[in-house]
Amino acid sequence: MPPKGLCISYYTILRKAVVRIVRIWPQTLLPSVVNSLLYYLVFGAIIGSQLSPINGYSYIAFVVPGIVMLAVITNAYTEVATTFFTSKFFSRNIDEILVSPTPPWLIVSGFVSAGVIRAAVVGTLVLGVSIAFALPTVLHPLVTLSFLCIAAILFSLLGLVNGIYAKNFDAISIVPTFVLTPLIYLGGVFYSVAALPPFFAALTYFNPLFYLINGFRYGFLGVADVSLGVAYGVLLALTAVAFGIAWYLLKTGLGLKQ
Repeated sequence: MPPKGLCISYYTILRKAVVRIVRIWPQTLLPSVVNSLLYYLVFGAIIGSQLSPINGYSYIAFVVPGIVMLAVITNAYTEVATTFFTSKFFSRNIDEILVSPTPPWLIVSGFVSAGVIRAAVVGTLVLGVSIAFALPTVLHPLVTLSFLCIAAILFSLLGLVNGIYAKNFDAISIVPTFVLTPLIYLGGVFYSVAALPPFFAALTYFNPLFYLINGFRYGFLGVADVSLGVAYGVLLALTAVAFGIAWYLLKTGLGLKQ
């Protein structure tokens, strides 16, 4: 396919997803903003005011990066998983894309880009809400942006894999409910791993979301429980594996053939 055709294919996939995000914004953008507002109220005005500072920062300032990352991860994953699933089972337009000369890597890129856009918009909105409770400080903007991008890309890819294999809407909701949510809450959103007993602290290092949350928090506050080099290494390796799986599934048609 010539470069112009690649650009048209990519734009078509991305535009369809972005139009959907905007059209049904009460479902795609608003819920995370409301949830974050509740988190900020509980952990900022109620619980946070009773807790001691962590690493020199108030509790609400400490948890803001984790709450923003929570919104980024869930929205990136849900956007791609839901969009691909509906394209496969309802509108059936995924069949048209697959039989076209569009290469698998471009299909992956189109869906993932939509997930990144939704995650970035929601993350920005959630961060904006936090201003009413604690003025966020971003000490390392490039680090913050890099971890946001890695998180959005990684979980968009995982959402794509889920959307490829899903046979019904239950398969879309099971993973966020029973896998993502526990990993997020046990990844250091609301606490520092230094406060855990040695056994549970050691288990935390096997949680990939721990590296995302800590790297993102470092971008805001300049403090983390793990080095940036380790966090980047783990997350980039997982992203490469997730991309390879998604590309292979689209190339071979596994999980797509009825």
